[in-house]
Amino acid sequence: MGKIFNISLAVFASTGSFLFGYDAGVMTDVIASENFLNFFHTTSDSPIIGAINSTFNGGAVFGALQGGLTMDRYGRKITILMGALICLVGALLQCTARNLAMILVGRIFTGWAVGLLSMAVPVYNSECADPKIRGFIVGLSQQMIGIGFIVSTWVGYGSGTASNSSSIQWRLPLAFQCLPCVILATGIMFFPESPRHLMETDREEEAMKVLRKLHYNGHNDELIQSEFHEIKTTIAAEKAITVPGWGIMFTVPQWRTRLMHGVGVQVFTQFTGINVIGYYQTSMYETLGIRGNRKLLVAGIYNCIGPFANLIFIVFLIDRVGRRKPLIWGTIGIMIALICEAAINSHINPDAAQTGLSYAGVVFLFCVTVIFSLSWGPISWVYMSEVMPMQIRARGNAFATGIGNWLVSTFWAQVSPTALKSLTWKFYFLFVAWDLVVTLPIVYFFFKETKQMTLEDIDLLFGERALGTLPDDLHKGTVLAVAEHDEKAVPDVEAKSTTAPIPVPEGDKTVEI
Repeated sequence: MGKIFNISLAVFASTGSFLFGYDAGVMTDVIASENFLNFFHTTSDSPIIGAINSTFNGGAVFGALQGGLTMDRYGRKITILMGALICLVGALLQCTARNLAMILVGRIFTGWAVGLLSMAVPVYNSECADPKIRGFIVGLSQQMIGIGFIVSTWVGYGSGTASNSSSIQWRLPLAFQCLPCVILATGIMFFPESPRHLMETDREEEAMKVLRKLHYNGHNDELIQSEFHEIKTTIAAEKAITVPGWGIMFTVPQWRTRLMHGVGVQVFTQFTGINVIGYYQTSMYETLGIRGNRKLLVAGIYNCIGPFANLIFIVFLIDRVGRRKPLIWGTIGIMIALICEAAINSHINPDAAQTGLSYAGVVFLFCVTVIFSLSWGPISWVYMSEVMPMQIRARGNAFATGIGNWLVSTFWAQVSPTALKSLTWKFYFLFVAWDLVVTLPIVYFFFKETKQMTLEDIDLLFGERALGTLPDDLHKGTVLAVAEHDEKAVPDVEAKSTTAPIPVPEGDKTVEI
């Protein structure tokens, strides 16, 4: 029962990731609608269209950063509820829009909500997951993002068959966003809070009940007790010497290292070029000589094969092969595919009839999304949520998602059309060079394997269970000194994996309790 409930909770919470995929993909068809362009007196290549796309990404940056505050203060579940309600407001503004201002404000709201959900859902699922299937549980976020893209593609395609005199062409796809918003906002309150957040807020009995509901299989009481005490001990150790604010993430060496792992995996994901292909694939198909309805059909197929590959990976592979190896081989595979794509584009004449080279170019773009879905796609969310310690998990994931994902994505969304036009086939080598010089060495030498480890044991993987030694300047009114250390902050060490001494700062030394 525990495993079934755990998976059900993850699938439902990942409705927030579905909104991510749907909201990111829906405007592709909306801005291609003749009725939309005529209604708002604009064109598909106007600055207004660029603003509609950039406001969404900009809103997502701030939404992700906001999650770092609300998740610690109100919990994971309430943060997801906030995201659903904010997205509902944005969807209503867009589908009832009478002017461009309503569209722009609506896109800011939906971007804000998607940024919030994109960091909250992986954290919530990670903290609720059984370590043995955490890769699958958190990987569902990427799966639902892909499904969101698929649904947006075909809802938009179907709505586009309406007459050019009908606003159904664009109002229906935008209105469809309301349905998952209502489902998520209504249902999330029937699911439990993360057991780690419950422990963090001193609701231990409730945390134990949730752990049993999530992980009990009829004969693993001892394992659940061990997990409970491991969580309790780790949180108590960190609470004893914690510091409020965002600066602590960059000041404590161990936390800074782990934050950089989370930010890095998100930045490197964007440098695979996957979002650039997703946003501008139709332009890439035109360069290959594929136009008209055939171009839209190819784009629809492209959006389907990634989620299919992702599903195979998270069900059968991610918790067996781990994180590092797929990232290494995925990077190499994407580089090879992009080099082949560049070589083909360098020999293509877009004004000529379609040739075998045209179809080969499509195949290599498809290869990128398949390889991405077998590596960086799901693992970026899994690894980011795993490597953050409890005391900065909300703020750390907020920073990694807001800066590493959304800000870098905004950059590529802005520069790619110009870069593609100016550099043509050489554009692909920007990603190849980065992956070869930066991504591959860092993943190989610095990323750690985290498969099937508890979140608390990952603390030990990075060196220590608690904070380690804090710098002297943090003790000026911000850090609890050992002499003033409340007895309640001393952890109850009972679990098998918590026998290591717990370091507490005292000046510039580390003492053991």
